[in-house]
Amino acid sequence: MDPLFYGVAIPAVLLLGLSKSGFASGFGSMAVPLMAMAVSVPTAAAILMPILLVLDLMGLRAYRKDIDKALLRWLVPCSLAGVFLGYLSFKSLDTQTVSAIVGASTLLFLAQRIFWPSAKLLSQPSQRTGVVLSIASGFTSFMAHAGAPPINAYLLGLNLAPIRFASTLAVLFFWVNLVKWIPYAGLGLLHTGNMLTALTLMPFAPIGIYVGVYLTKRMRPTVFYRLVHGAMFLTGCKLLWDGLS
Repeated sequence: MDPLFYGVAIPAVLLLGLSKSGFASGFGSMAVPLMAMAVSVPTAAAILMPILLVLDLMGLRAYRKDIDKALLRWLVPCSLAGVFLGYLSFKSLDTQTVSAIVGASTLLFLAQRIFWPSAKLLSQPSQRTGVVLSIASGFTSFMAHAGAPPINAYLLGLNLAPIRFASTLAVLFFWVNLVKWIPYAGLGLLHTGNMLTALTLMPFAPIGIYVGVYLTKRMRPTVFYRLVHGAMFLTGCKLLWDGLS
């Protein structure tokens, strides 16, 4: 019932919705750090699990016809391997370290695209690069629901149409977040108190995703990708700050 909690939790859920729509993809990675101002990181991650499931289902409904099936055939298993690595590391690696790594990596990826656009690592990414980044995405998704920055760094280099970009991410993270329920339950994070709190926040989930889907389908690719870059920059700064503070 702490007002501070809802003061940070409601904006966090709205950011998740925007991120799940594909619009401002990456902002969802700020949800757990934002909520961590009021509760522990594991508690924040657990409360967001049911909300993520609802948002994933809404994203699938909106984007199911525009996915890149060829990409998903190998992105999904690689990301799930990262989830398994996250589970193995959960008790030995603190979330501050993970936040710092994800934040620094996100800013480096973004700097490469802006200042060295001809470099082939991410401007013309290979499937090998995609495998590494999708595993990293699954890992950081498990640790702090921060899976978007690594996979965004790969998908941006493919120059997909905005609707295909958003659709592919929606399906990828549906499977990643669905599988995460099993280890989260095993770690004792999905108890009644967290689930009831998630239910209280649930009405705010559709707002962000509906606004994001509306804008994604009507926005020019140039503007869309500028917003994605902006989201990655703010997310990277926030995660790096949380990791180093």
